Amino acid sequence: METKEKVSMKKLFGTDGIRGVANIYPMTTEIAMQVGRAIAFQVKDRAHGHRIVIGKDTRLSGYMLENALAAGICSMGVDVLLVGPLPTPGIAFITTSMRADAGVVISASHNPFQDNGIKIFSSNGFKLSDEYEADIEELIFSQKMAALRPVADEVGRARRIDDAKGRYIVFLKNTFPQKFTLVDFHIVLDCAHGATYGVAPHVFEELGAKVTTFGVNPDGKNINKDCGALHPQHMAEVVRQTGADIGIALDGDGDRLIVADENGRIIDGDHVMAICAAELMRQRKLKKKTLVATVMSNMGLEVAMQQMGGRMVRTKVGDRYVVEEMRKNGYSFGGEQSGHLVFLDQITTGDGNLAALQLLAIMKKQRKPLSELATIMESFPQVLKNVRTSSQIDVSHIPDFTATVQKMEQKLGASGRILVRPSGTESLIRVMIEGQDEKVIQAMADELCAMVSNADQG
Repeated sequence: METKEKVSMKKLFGTDGIRGVANIYPMTTEIAMQVGRAIAFQVKDRAHGHRIVIGKDTRLSGYMLENALAAGICSMGVDVLLVGPLPTPGIAFITTSMRADAGVVISASHNPFQDNGIKIFSSNGFKLSDEYEADIEELIFSQKMAALRPVADEVGRARRIDDAKGRYIVFLKNTFPQKFTLVDFHIVLDCAHGATYGVAPHVFEELGAKVTTFGVNPDGKNINKDCGALHPQHMAEVVRQTGADIGIALDGDGDRLIVADENGRIIDGDHVMAICAAELMRQRKLKKKTLVATVMSNMGLEVAMQQMGGRMVRTKVGDRYVVEEMRKNGYSFGGEQSGHLVFLDQITTGDGNLAALQLLAIMKKQRKPLSELATIMESFPQVLKNVRTSSQIDVSHIPDFTATVQKMEQKLGASGRILVRPSGTESLIRVMIEGQDEKVIQAMADELCAMVSNADQG
C-alpha cells in the first residue's frame, strides 16, 4: 500500500510550480514543509549566508502554507525573509535585490481562492527548470534529507521585510521613461483582490494618472472572483462608462494583464505583444528581431511580426518556457496570449504592472490611443474550448481521435491549425482551433470536445 501511494504521489510540479486545492494533496502543510526543506537543502552549499524569500498572494490558505514553508526552511538551518502579499514578479525582484539564495511564491495565480500553489525562483530571479524541479521531488520522496537536523543555534530564523512593497514600487516606476508622466491619463485598474492591490494603484497614481480602482479589497476568499485578467468584462465596461484612456486587469498574483482600449474593447496579450515588439523594433532593442510566444498565440501575431520585418518562435505553454527559450538563444522579449509579457532586459519573469507601463509609454511616445495601436495585428478567427475530465486522459488513445484531427488539418491547410493539449494546472483538455471560417472551426472544436467528453465518461 505504501509503495503504491508513493508512486501515485511522485509528480508534484506542473507547468507553473505545484498547484491544487489547499489542504488537499499536494497542497498540504506536510508537503509545503518538505518543499521548504528541499529548497534549503539545495542552497546549503552556498558560500554566503543562506536566506530564502517567501511571498504570497491574498488567499486565506496562504497563512498556513507560509508557516509550513518557513518551518521547513528554518529546520534546515536556513533563514527566511517574509515579505507578505506581493506580486510574483515582486518576489523575483526582491530575491535578486537582496542577494537571497531563492524565492518562493505561495499563489495559484488566476485560480479561485480555494486553490493554492508554490512557485520557486532561483537566486538569479528565474523560475526553476524541469530538471531542478525533478531534483526537489527526488529529495522529498527519498530519505536524503532525513539525517540533516540542525539543532540549537544552527536552526534558521524568520524575519519580515517591511519595506519590500516600497522597493518594488520604486523599481516599477523606474522602468517608465523619466521624460514622461501619466498626468493626462485616466486608468481603470482591476487588481483582482490579489497581490497587486497594495502596489499597482500606487505605481500609476505616483506617476500622475487618475486611477479608478476596484478589486482592491481582498478578504482571503474573493481573489479572482468575477474580476481580474480572467474576467475583464467589468473593467472594460467601466472604461466605457467613465471615458477612461485605458483599462488594466491584473490576475491574482500580478504576473499578467489584459487591457481594454478607450472604447472598452478588450485587447489580449497577443495584440499587446505586437504593439510592444513593433516599438522595440523601432528602437532596435528587439534582439535578433525575434518575438518568443507559445503555441497558443494567434497566427495573426506571426503574420504581424513578418510584416514588420521580424519573426516569431513558439514554445510550449508556460511563461517559464518562453523565458528559457529567450535565455537560451539571446532573445529579449516574449510572452503569452493570456497576458504574461516578459521584458527580459528589465525583469526575469512576466510582470503585469511592468508590461502595462511599457504599453503606456508607447501610447505617450506615439501620441496614439490604444485602439489605433492595436490595429497593427489582425487576429485569425480562433476557438478555444476546455473539456473538464475526471482523470488524466491521453487523447492519442481515444479511438479515431488522431485520424479526425489529421483530416481537419488537411481541410484547414496553411491558413489554420489545431492544438489539443492537457492543462498543466487543472484536470482539463484544451482544444484550440484557428482558421478563416469561424463556423467551420467552431464545428470542428465541438466535435473534438465531444470525443474527449465521451471517452472520459466511458
